[in-house]
Amino acid sequence: MAPTGAEHAKGDVPQLPVTLEELVTAARECEQVGAAMVHVHIRGDDAKPTLDLKRLQDTVQALREQTGLVVQLSTGGAVTDPEADRLRVLDALPDSASCTMGTVNFGDDVFMNRWEFVVALHKGMQERRIVPEYEIFDLGQLASLRRLLDKHGRPAGDKVHVDLVMGVPGGMPGDAETLVAALRLLPEDASFSATGIGRSSLPVMLTALGAGGHLRVGMEDTITYAKGQPVRDNAQLVARAAGLARIAQRPPLSPADARALLGVRTPVQV
Repeated sequence: MAPTGAEHAKGDVPQLPVTLEELVTAARECEQVGAAMVHVHIRGDDAKPTLDLKRLQDTVQALREQTGLVVQLSTGGAVTDPEADRLRVLDALPDSASCTMGTVNFGDDVFMNRWEFVVALHKGMQERRIVPEYEIFDLGQLASLRRLLDKHGRPAGDKVHVDLVMGVPGGMPGDAETLVAALRLLPEDASFSATGIGRSSLPVMLTALGAGGHLRVGMEDTITYAKGQPVRDNAQLVARAAGLARIAQRPPLSPADARALLGVRTPVQV
């Protein structure tokens, strides 16, 4: 469950959770309807994206105290965030953190992920026993993931988990054919989840369920529930995904099962 992201403005989307209280409330509501993990971007007092380390630490602590969810921090931040700030996210010691496997055009912007930076993230998570989620925006990034694992070893927890982020303008399209093509390129023992941005949310969700994958949904990725119908809150999106998963006879994992799937352990400071 990805409740906030860095793209939408609170003024444009009033229901977007941007304060710590709003984020924790959203996480608790989503856990109740089937979420096992929360993928976290934080905002400052001005409701704009920030990577302030103290805020990140407070957020991790609050989510651990008030939910049972796997807490995953984004190391992507906003596309303008410098690499040093993005690496410093790991010092908040979440259970998991994102590791995007390459540079991608991101609408009118560029989401920069140099190879040296990707390696630094991977090694930083190994040292701190933080479980990575390898975010894939295009098919070639799966080849980069194989290269990373071959050259720099298995991730913390020894489980490879990939999130296919589909439908970003500039990245791979959010359709069934592309998702199936991506699965052929996954490392043999990898688990995967899939994220459909905007109107690609439902086709990606249904295809991922049929292919044995997991789902990421939330207002980071879509703010429209149906044509002309804004999303009410994150729990509405999670409840729909959980319902479809049950119809597919692949009911949502509990947070404990998600921890086992991902190899989550207690992170350590370095």
